[in-house]
Amino acid sequence: MLLVIETATAACSVALLDGGTIVAEAHEEVGRGHAERLLPMIAALPGGGRADAILVGCGPGSFTGVRVGVAAARGLALGWSVPVTGYPTLALVAAAAFVRPDAPLSLAITMLGGHGQLFVQRFAGSPLRPLDDLASLTPEDAARVLTDPLLIGSGAAAVVAIRGWGEAQAALPRAAHASLLPDPLAALPPSPIYGRAPDARPNLQPTA
Repeated sequence: MLLVIETATAACSVALLDGGTIVAEAHEEVGRGHAERLLPMIAALPGGGRADAILVGCGPGSFTGVRVGVAAARGLALGWSVPVTGYPTLALVAAAAFVRPDAPLSLAITMLGGHGQLFVQRFAGSPLRPLDDLASLTPEDAARVLTDPLLIGSGAAAVVAIRGWGEAQAALPRAAHASLLPDPLAALPPSPIYGRAPDARPNLQPTA
C-alpha cells in the first residue's frame, strides 16, 4: 500500500494506492490551511492511512504548502519505519493530462507561483518526461516562450489570454493520479522543489 501526499498548491490531496488501484482518497481545494487539514485527512483514510511506503509531492508551489507535505511525509515515514520518496508536482499534473484521449504529443504546465509569476515546464508523453527545465516566469514571459497549443494548470488561462490563441485547461494536482507517474519521476528525495528564491531574505545589517 502506498500513501500519496500532495499539498504544493491550493489543493490538499491524499490517496491510498494499491498498485494502480485507488483504495481511498480525499481531495479538497483549501487555498490555505494545509497544516490544519492534512493530518486529519490522512487519519480518515482506511487504517488511518498507514501504508508500506509514502510518496510526497515536492513542489514547486506554495512554500508553506510544500514544507507541510514534505514534513508530514518524513514524520510519518519515521514513525511507521517505511520508505518515503518524492515526485515533482508539475509532472503529476502532466501525467493526468496525458491520459485523456485527445492528449497531444506535448503540452505545457503553468501553475500559479506567487508574486505574479507562474511555474512553467513542458512535458512529453509516452513516456512522460520533462522537455525543459522548470522555470518561474511572468505570464507575459510565459506567453512569449510557450508555443504549445495546450496549456494545463492554474495559470494556463492567463497565458492563453495574453497570447490570444491556444487552449487552456484549469487543473490542480490530485494525489490519486500518482500511479500514472513513471518510476524515475516517483523516486526523488523527499525534499522541497521551490522553483524560485524564497520570499524572506536574511537581514545582513549589523546589529548594535
